[in-house]
Amino acid sequence: MKYVFFGTPEFAATILEKLIDVGYIPEAVVCNPDEPIGRKQILTPPSAKIMAEKFNISVFQPLKLRDNLEFFDWIKKLKPDLAIIAAYGKIVPKEILGIPIYGFINVHGSLLPAYRGASPIQSTILNGDEETGITLIKLDEKMDHGPVLGKSEIRISKSETYDTLSAKLAEAGAELLIKTIPDYIAGKIKLTEQSHAEATYAGIIKKEDGKINWLKSAEEIERMVRAFYPWPTAWTIWNEKTLKILEAITSSGDNKKTGEVFLKNSELAIKCGVGVLVVKKLQLEGGKILTAKDFLNGHKNFVGNIFS
Repeated sequence: MKYVFFGTPEFAATILEKLIDVGYIPEAVVCNPDEPIGRKQILTPPSAKIMAEKFNISVFQPLKLRDNLEFFDWIKKLKPDLAIIAAYGKIVPKEILGIPIYGFINVHGSLLPAYRGASPIQSTILNGDEETGITLIKLDEKMDHGPVLGKSEIRISKSETYDTLSAKLAEAGAELLIKTIPDYIAGKIKLTEQSHAEATYAGIIKKEDGKINWLKSAEEIERMVRAFYPWPTAWTIWNEKTLKILEAITSSGDNKKTGEVFLKNSELAIKCGVGVLVVKKLQLEGGKILTAKDFLNGHKNFVGNIFS
């Protein structure tokens, strides 16, 4: 079977590696261009590109797919049987969708029609869901709208972060793909239309989404800490610098002002709209990631502050 793999981040790279391990080696990998990363803005290749190059697989990194005649001619000339797409990050135009004989299989990190869009993993953590999963769909022109080939469910632990849940979903997605592809190509799978009226949506995450509103409950903020790690993180402003809360747990309420920093049983705590956030790890702009104890040792004036 001749196929092309479309995907960009670690989620996609994990799925790609699992496919290669069982003999599904793509003709090429299509991913987003290299991006400047970190404070030094070092140009960094996406995880899927690194994985492809490990196995000497050709990589294409088009800036866009729509109205890209060079890319269109290339994939049309290749005549793939199938395309697999996982967290690619771009909309595939209609003229490209129709090129592979068996179309595009999309690996989506939610139980569709819940959380269509760019941030299903963050959204399921933010909403405190107990279960999520992977859905394989045949891609159509609308976002995460196509008919379903199969699903795989996963329980969400109370300590789940974006990173840990993304890794579990990628593993589940690869397993489901490997099981599904032969039957799909053989015409043994009946595609099932999604319940479109029940669709919910998860938009693109922006840096400002991580800004903490201390009027929210401690449970909501703690879920933000987990959903937005490692990016954009849950953050607040202290002394005109960004302060990232990287690990935290919740506790019962205290008779403190909302946003007040205090010690609770010798631990760093911040009063929320409802309940208390007990901070375990944090990072001040320009500094290292520190435990709360080490942070307090270096910032004696932190306790007593009140965040707005």
